[in-house]
Amino acid sequence: QVQLVESGGGLVQAGGSLRLSCAASGRSISNYIMGWFRQAPGKEREFVAAVSLGRTYYADSVKGRFTISRDHTKNTVYLQLNSLKPEDTAVYYCAARVGAWVHGVLPSSYNYWGLGTQVTVSS
Repeated sequence: QVQLVESGGGLVQAGGSLRLSCAASGRSISNYIMGWFRQAPGKEREFVAAVSLGRTYYADSVKGRFTISRDHTKNTVYLQLNSLKPEDTAVYYCAARVGAWVHGVLPSSYNYWGLGTQVTVSS
């Protein structure tokens, strides 16, 4: 089992930055694909970014503004959010999955989830 705990969310003005962290416990996530998703009120959960062993993936809406990274020594994944917009407001979730990248943008393909951290961007 893998337990995931997100942190780093908060309230920020448009144009600002935040750094989200996802700390994993239970086992090493070095061989897992790690993803970030977000869900705004009344909307479905959507893919934001993911990192596999050698590649990163981004939704078009965040490409160039968000950066995903991982620290194997800390068993932690990060999401750097820059140039934030009000439409980025959502609960951000960390997720982990095994296997290849097939369907990696689908929430249903992930095995483990954190409880989320709220990001609110004011205009």
